[in-house]
Amino acid sequence: MRIEPVAMPAPHVRTRQSVPAMMRQVIYALAPAAAAYTWFFGAGLIFNILIASAAAILTEALCLRLRGRALQPFIADYSSIVTAILLAFALPPLTPWWITALGVFFAIGIAKHLFGGLGNNVFNPAMAGYVALLISFPEALTNWLPPNIGDLDYTGPGFFASLRYALLGSLPDALMIDALTRATPLDMVQTELGQMQTIEEIRANALFGDFGGRGWEWINNFVALGGFWLLYRGIIRWHIPVAMLGGLLVPASVFYLLDPATFASPGFHLFSGGAMLCAFFIATDPVSAAASERGRLIYGAGIGLLTFVVRQWGSYPDGVAFAVLLMNCAVPLIDRYTTPIVYGYAETGKADD
Repeated sequence: MRIEPVAMPAPHVRTRQSVPAMMRQVIYALAPAAAAYTWFFGAGLIFNILIASAAAILTEALCLRLRGRALQPFIADYSSIVTAILLAFALPPLTPWWITALGVFFAIGIAKHLFGGLGNNVFNPAMAGYVALLISFPEALTNWLPPNIGDLDYTGPGFFASLRYALLGSLPDALMIDALTRATPLDMVQTELGQMQTIEEIRANALFGDFGGRGWEWINNFVALGGFWLLYRGIIRWHIPVAMLGGLLVPASVFYLLDPATFASPGFHLFSGGAMLCAFFIATDPVSAAASERGRLIYGAGIGLLTFVVRQWGSYPDGVAFAVLLMNCAVPLIDRYTTPIVYGYAETGKADD
């Protein structure tokens, strides 16, 4: 009896990279930036990451059960952990656990699973969760700390004080939240420009470094190093990071050259806020980004331009999250006009005779 070979279903050509392997590489690439963040701003980020990761796993499991899907392999693909870590980076170090958990629930449960789970989400989950929190709890998301640098004459909350605030939402009696927190450099520039201060006068504040905010410059440097590692490993491609940073730097450079007294330098925009994190880790989300190479360039440039517009004329100090979500909305249109037409089909999508 002869047994005929059975053809396996597509795909027949498989990539060496699996989803869990790629997600682990993203986590490894963020580790140096997380260490720098903890060094300058205390242990709050670590608590945010742990709380967000636990909430992400629970939300992922709950959504899979409600959808009648098996937990494996989705619960172990690390995609929800990456979303949790990115959201934790966007939150202030002093954030109560329930706010962090609500943000993760919205990111995973609404922005991801409501659209069909991994591979089907229209919006970047981490940014959707962050914007939901920013609109719902604006005061809580302003609890940013100055860096623990000696010549600032400032001592941040210790390990246990940060843990207490994360779990209980309160500090020891000797500490007050208003006495610990400060405006971020982006917030200071936006606020004090409205009070007729010049950029030179604003930058005289000790919170500013050579380009951006002190401490934040180092964090963004390590974020960039992690991004270069992902490029080297082939986890991400260069189109979106280059286009996003270019879309931010070009208008920032033009306006700075025209009026340096009222427009911050390109270096300030590059090394402040979430520009680097967006360029290498957020905007490069393969699901919610454009599909073609030309589309990715348009998509990234749009995020950079919108980030500059919101920072300069908007109501929020940093426009990264809003820029990403707005360009997520534009992705179907970008793909429509930039995705190459499949051979044998006309532009209408009908087969040629």
